[in-house]
Parts: sequence; structure tokens; C-alpha cells
Amino acid sequence: MSETRSFVSIFGRAPDADASAPGRVNLIGEHTDYNDGFVLPVAIPQRTAVRLAARPDRNVRAWSASVDGPDQEMAFGLGMERPRAAWIDYVQGVTASLARAGFAIGGFDLQVESSVPLGAGLSSSASLEVAVVRGLARLFTLTIDDVAVAKIAHAAETGFVGVPVGLMDQMAASLATTGAALFIDTRSLAFERIPLPASIELLVVDSGLTHEHAGGQYRERRRECEQAAAALGVTSLRDATADRLQEARLAPPLDRRARHVVTENQRVLDMKRALLTGDIDTAGALMNASHASMRDDFEVSTPEIDLLTAIAQSTDAITGARLTGGGFGGCIVALARRGHAAGAGDTIVAQYASRSRRTARVLVPEPYPAA
Repeated sequence: MSETRSFVSIFGRAPDADASAPGRVNLIGEHTDYNDGFVLPVAIPQRTAVRLAARPDRNVRAWSASVDGPDQEMAFGLGMERPRAAWIDYVQGVTASLARAGFAIGGFDLQVESSVPLGAGLSSSASLEVAVVRGLARLFTLTIDDVAVAKIAHAAETGFVGVPVGLMDQMAASLATTGAALFIDTRSLAFERIPLPASIELLVVDSGLTHEHAGGQYRERRRECEQAAAALGVTSLRDATADRLQEARLAPPLDRRARHVVTENQRVLDMKRALLTGDIDTAGALMNASHASMRDDFEVSTPEIDLLTAIAQSTDAITGARLTGGGFGGCIVALARRGHAAGAGDTIVAQYASRSRRTARVLVPEPYPAA
């Protein structure tokens, strides 16, 4: 069935506009975005696609097909958005955020299809939010630049859905590409695309353990960072230094949380230089150090993720690997030497299954379809 016929079969007419946005994997720079720090995400091939048609009323009908779930249809009225603890909240959050930003839209029918896995730390929600903002901008001829798209999508997730994430995910969904890392200063929102060296390929492996950003552990880490910044007398941990941390002697676990953010910010800057110079061994070592910091100082890894990462780090052709995303499950990202990512991924998945009795899957590079 073609995409247009699919929309027609649901709503009885052809769509008037379409848009899409990618998921993302973060090479390095974890839990630094809400601390005004530096991040380095990359878009992945998996995307969320939307098709829309205007309605003559103020109602929204939305249909979703996810790679990880059944088809669902939900509805709401513009101006009557209410959280429901369901995927429709991300759409409602976008329409409510557009209204708060002064953009006028009418009712619409919406079809959503996504290949971004849910709960894998690859920003499926940001991908959806940005795709919907883009689609509505095209449908109702709204002038919104890429950074503003990210801000509206971020407001949907933090202000409406209530998940206290930083701006990295939405910036990546709006601005990142698959061929370059997106260096972002999350304080100024200045960004720069850093081409990936031709000598490497990205490898992303899903552990099969889903995570939930809205959970208490993520919120607790953010609170601890705020407490550490206050104890250090700085606006955010972006302004803290290694020397200041040593002098302050913060009480545990605030000392470890602050140390992760301070050292992770420096690792992002070092990673940027390594990519620009093609120093893939240094880039890999930085990823390994980042994982150790997330495991030991920020304490957002799990035994399963640690095992998957260790297997990747010891695999031939892999220069470095780490947990990516907010933590407590999800995916790992690794740098593989050109031409070896798929084979290394198969090896990692097989060893993980043997040693953990769990099933992981390679997401990037995308596996060939079954014959």
C-alpha cells in the first residue's frame, strides 16, 4: 500500500502536507545539555514521518503506527489539550506550545509512522515532536526556523508532557544529519556540523532494556546537578572546573555527579578535535572514558549495558563504545573501522546473547531485510 493510499484508507482523503524527522544517537556529551554544556549527537537513519490534512473545525484526529506497537487512533480539540499519559500527549504538547508561541493553526487529521524504537535512548519522542511541528508549519504556512522548531518541540516535552530533558534531543531531530556530528553549545544554542571521518562507521546496538525518562532516577540526577551547582556557587555545572571541584570537596554523591559533567564537557571538546583531525583511536578512548564516567560517577548504567559495552570495547575493529542516551537501559554506540560495523555488530549481539541470555539487536548500520 502506498503512503497516500494508507492515509486515504484512514481518513478518506489525500494528505495536504508531509514531514519527517530523524532519531538520534549521542556520540558523547551525556547529561550535559541541562547543565548548559556541550553535546555531540548524530542523526540515525530511523525516522518519524507524518502526513496531515486540514479540517474545517478545531478537532485533531491522529493515527499512529509504531515500529514497536499496535496501530492506535486518538483525538482531541485544539485549546482543550489535556495529558493522557499516551503518545498523543506529544502531539497535544506541540499544538499547545504553538499556541503559546503565538502561531495560529486549525484542526487537522494526522498520520504518524515511525521506525525509531521506543525506549531505546534514541529520542523517539523528539523525532515525533519535530516531525509534527514541521508538518504543521507546512500545512498552515507557518514561518519557523530550525532552532525555533526545536524550542517548540522541547516546550512540548518539558512543559506539557512533563519530562525534564535538556534541548539536545529536539535540536538533533531538527538540525542533525547522518553524515556529520552536530556539536551544540546548549547555553548559546550555537551549533556546528562536524563531518565524520571517512575511516569510521557508526554502530548502534539496542540492549532490549527500555528506559523511561519520566522516571524518578532521571529527575533525581538533574536535581543532584542543580544542588551541586548551588554548592559550588555557579549558575550551572557548565561553569564549574576540575580545580574548583577539588577545592570544594562536595559530599557524595554530588561530588561524583559534578565530576561527570565537568569531565564530560571536556571530553566533548576533545572529541570534536579528534573527529576533525581523523584521530579515531583518541575518539574511541574518549567514548570508553565517557562510559566509565556514566557508570561510576553518574551511575546511570546497568549490569546488562556494562556487559554489552565491554563486549563491544573488546571486539576487533571497534575503537570505543559507550552507553548513549539518558541511561538505565537503551542502546550503546560504538565507532567501528570502515567496512566492519555490520560484522562487529553481529559478533557483539551473539556474545551478548551467550553471556547474558538476553537478545540485543543492531540498529545502525540498518540490517539487510530478510530474503
